[in-house]
Amino acid sequence: MTAPLLNMQAITKDFPGVRALEDVSFEVRPGEIHALCGENGAGKSTLIKILGGVHPYGTYAGQLCIDGIEQRFHTVRDAERAGIAIIHQELALIPEMTVAENIYLGKEPRRFGIIDRHRLYHDAGELLSQFGLAIPLQHPVYELGIGQQQLVEIAKALSRNARLLVLDEPTAALTESEVDILRQILMQLRKKGVACIYITHKLKEIFQIADRVTVLRDGKSVATQSIDECTEAVLISQMVGRELTARFPSRAHHSSLPEGGNVALRVENLSTYPSEPPRLEEINFEVRRGEILGLAGLMGAGRTELINTLFGAHTGRWSGEVFIDGQPVQIDSPRDAILHGMALVSEDRKRYGLMLDTDVVRNMTLASLSVSAEIASYGVINRDAAFQKSEQYVESLSIKTASLDMPVSHLSGGNQQKVVLGKWLMTHPTVLFLDEPTRGIDVGAKAEIHALTAQLADEDVAIVLVSSELPEILGMSDRVLVLHEGKITGEFINENLTQEDILRCTTIA
Repeated sequence: MTAPLLNMQAITKDFPGVRALEDVSFEVRPGEIHALCGENGAGKSTLIKILGGVHPYGTYAGQLCIDGIEQRFHTVRDAERAGIAIIHQELALIPEMTVAENIYLGKEPRRFGIIDRHRLYHDAGELLSQFGLAIPLQHPVYELGIGQQQLVEIAKALSRNARLLVLDEPTAALTESEVDILRQILMQLRKKGVACIYITHKLKEIFQIADRVTVLRDGKSVATQSIDECTEAVLISQMVGRELTARFPSRAHHSSLPEGGNVALRVENLSTYPSEPPRLEEINFEVRRGEILGLAGLMGAGRTELINTLFGAHTGRWSGEVFIDGQPVQIDSPRDAILHGMALVSEDRKRYGLMLDTDVVRNMTLASLSVSAEIASYGVINRDAAFQKSEQYVESLSIKTASLDMPVSHLSGGNQQKVVLGKWLMTHPTVLFLDEPTRGIDVGAKAEIHALTAQLADEDVAIVLVSSELPEILGMSDRVLVLHEGKITGEFINENLTQEDILRCTTIA
């Protein structure tokens, strides 16, 4: 058996009042893709931060060895010198800099002490070409979508010739084609003897790509096993400590929905006029109360742009008509949308959905300030009422938090997403837009959000669900719309609908 490249023995890490890791042992062999999985809060990120020097030597108990030699990382740079490259779930890119500048940030090629920009762009182009990444080098990162930004982070790590690559939720925002590119990159690296720690909540990917898998639960290592000796059901049981009997909640789907009337949202001839694609063209659709309308399409198809436009968050010009409960409405800002009964759970909760350094109560009540006289009246917030309402939603959504005064940055990803959902549910919306609502959260929290979504539909909320995961679209939707290059290219009632039916419409020329 090959000697391990990485060996972490009896790792224990405490934070004030919390034991994040307890006696965790973990090893990775050269050329191995080793999956690390567990629910949010299981200790995965803490373990990786120890490996990456974020939590320095002396702040934890246990031993970390590379090639059998103990390492004492005091900084992130120490870990990088040892050949470790970590791509965290929170991307570490500088938005205003170009793609090429980000890839070689801190190690730019120089000539006579001055950055050699010609070589920088040449080398970046060669790197992207080598791994089949089609990303515009000259574009500033802020112009890219989350999926392309993720690929830039991966390219940045590859430029460092790492021996051990750690990927934390690398495909959370990637399309199927981008996931295929990443898989090919990892296969190339495996042949070169580069090891990979692959952290994901997408169990399908673990069985497609990993050699072995280690499960963490409540800060302890529960099992390490060959992927050939494991099943999805066993893995889920090990992660959550219980069986999840159904992946998606059972619903009667379209058969129980009224054929006419009860239309909560109707959109007619909506077009946008941005300076950059995607441009929406002549979009027409409706969503009924109690219906979940799935919105499918590849990244860049216009799904997020469509719901952002309807929510008043589109930066360019647009034309068309929007009706809520049959009445025409003018939406020029998110505040207008909220006042007309709309709510939006955005795809990037940390950027657009939360104030990370602010407590649970302020985050939970923020959207209700203009619609709830109970919480805010004449510009004055009733703090007692805000606490009481927040407490109700924390309890009903099973949000795990030490207190309502805790900053949401201290919560796990799944609990942060529940805070975002609670914030919008407090406004009692007529129409709820969900943009990648389960991205980057664990199987247990995902099941809870699916159940909540079904419950809201049963309570007559009209829901528009955007998801890059076709099983989620098929498992949750009553009807499905497919977008391609800003146009609707398919509409299906979800009865015997297959992934192939949807995929055919995502690639129409």
